[in-house]
Amino acid sequence: MRPILLQGHERSLTQIKYNREGDLLFSVSKDHVVNAWFSHNGERLGTYEGHIGAVWTVDVNSTSTLLVSGSADNTAKIWDVSNGKCLKSWEFNTAVRRVQFSEDDKMVLIVTEPRMGFPATLQIFNVENGLTEPISSEPLYNFLPEGPKITVAAWSALNRYIIAGRENGSVVLIDAESGSIYSTNKIHELTITDLQMSADRTYFITSSKDKSAKVVETESLEVLKTYSTDTPLNSAAIMPKVQEFVVVGGGQEAMDVTRTSSRQGKFECRFWHKILEEEVGRVRGHFGPINTIAIHPDGRSFASGGEDGYVRVHHFDDDFFTFKFQI
Repeated sequence: MRPILLQGHERSLTQIKYNREGDLLFSVSKDHVVNAWFSHNGERLGTYEGHIGAVWTVDVNSTSTLLVSGSADNTAKIWDVSNGKCLKSWEFNTAVRRVQFSEDDKMVLIVTEPRMGFPATLQIFNVENGLTEPISSEPLYNFLPEGPKITVAAWSALNRYIIAGRENGSVVLIDAESGSIYSTNKIHELTITDLQMSADRTYFITSSKDKSAKVVETESLEVLKTYSTDTPLNSAAIMPKVQEFVVVGGGQEAMDVTRTSSRQGKFECRFWHKILEEEVGRVRGHFGPINTIAIHPDGRSFASGGEDGYVRVHHFDDDFFTFKFQI
């Protein structure tokens, strides 16, 4: 399983994302640049330049026509995927930490962080006709969620709810129209660092600095499975179709490695059996913590982005698809 190394960033990766077909991979990092790649060979398709701060988050709609990015420069931008043109730039009081298109592509969710006296916001914008009509500067909804800072967020099925992960390790179910909180559940002891939905959005996986990842049911917020590791986790993803696996990644920060007796930062992508909660393998290669993981929609490859500034794309060997876990 020889990886393809994507060298298009000068600083650490923050998020990577496949489009629905999986032929394109989008990456963002602290170097202000959004890159688009062909996932099968690692060739760079182009860049989206315009941010002047670290880019924290990215998402692409289901037709691969619109791209949204969020940055530490207090803006979120909508791009035309085909030509790199910036169609809209929204300005906020603080940094944008998470963006995501709704399931029907008609709306974009944007989460900003609390800072310098400004509260955190959770805003929803209409982008239904973004390629043909001007995009509104005013949000459809603007919520001021109370409680600990929201670090990650995602849409549920049919856009009914927004699932948000907080700095204190809790997840909350928020009504997408009223902003009211239906339920909350503290599932981690420390900050939730990633939240990725299953293909049908009936459940999701979280990763946390408390060295664990959890599979959680969307409606009830009940923890279904737990994967405990020996290192802080920055990302977790669910493998579709071909194998019942989840992939998690993270690693000790450089300053923490120097303070401990450990000689390894544990910079590995770890594969766990989703149902049996048993670790089945590891993939090494990064020279720093793994910050983000994405799995190809057909489950035949995966990509990881690290603190070392590289994206590594792994295409699975044929043996992977015939592998049987022995109980």
